[in-house]
Amino acid sequence: MVIIDGKKVSLDLKNELAVSVAALKEQTGKAPGLTVIIVGEDPASQVYVRNKAKSCKEIGMISTVIELPADTTQEHLLTIIHELNNDDAVHGILVQQPMPKQIDEFTITLAIDPAKDVDGFHPENLGRLVMGYLDKCFVSCTPYGILELLSRYNIETKGKHCVVVGRSNIVGKPMANLMLQKLKETNCTVTICHSATPNIAEFTKQADILIAAIGKANFITADMVKPGAVVIDVGINRIEDASTKSGYRLVGDVDYNGVSALASAMTPVPGGVGPMTIAMLLKNTVQSFQRTHGV
Repeated sequence: MVIIDGKKVSLDLKNELAVSVAALKEQTGKAPGLTVIIVGEDPASQVYVRNKAKSCKEIGMISTVIELPADTTQEHLLTIIHELNNDDAVHGILVQQPMPKQIDEFTITLAIDPAKDVDGFHPENLGRLVMGYLDKCFVSCTPYGILELLSRYNIETKGKHCVVVGRSNIVGKPMANLMLQKLKETNCTVTICHSATPNIAEFTKQADILIAAIGKANFITADMVKPGAVVIDVGINRIEDASTKSGYRLVGDVDYNGVSALASAMTPVPGGVGPMTIAMLLKNTVQSFQRTHGV
């Protein structure tokens, strides 16, 4: 079985982006800028934001983090977003989720200029993705990262049956639409399953490419997978493990030990899809800079 190493691919991609950023600086005298806004003190969100800022700086991009208290009003947040929309030095805007209850996430998503929505969550970007205008939108970072992995591992997709387990706006829906596109890395027949799908194994066992993004630890077991399938595990779940110092360990939505004996290629957790998300965020921000400056 081939282990699809997202940690290695993300590092390769970051090195390539660093070269691109250096060339853009030489050509324009400017660097791509990403601003991340975090509201409140959610520990996991703080870790994600630190990692994003660190990755930006590593490839020569400008990174700005705006930290706001948990009682920030929606109106104040919208004012900040409006200012960033009009700031020519900012090429990507990201508001870290989840947000406090007094803030409506959809309202915030709509407020971000689609040309700076490097998360790919704005309805305009999602709509262009569905219509196939991938050169005129930003693709959600996790699905985009999966596409990059399939491409770099030369996994044949044309005419294959791809089953996506999960229907979130962040992963499942954009992933399914990406796999439908007439691209070298996609061009699949696609089935979407979710928590309300009866006899879900009947569908997953048909998959040549199985993408699990349902958010349930070890949900996909060996008896649900066709021998030789390519399995992409998007899940990151904590389960108790007394043998570890922290008292828990991370597992995916797929039972790795059981399914890896059947799969032809598979992403591990951690180290598979996860590292690709930040790498594709950086790539989207560089693309935003290139579009803005016509280079």
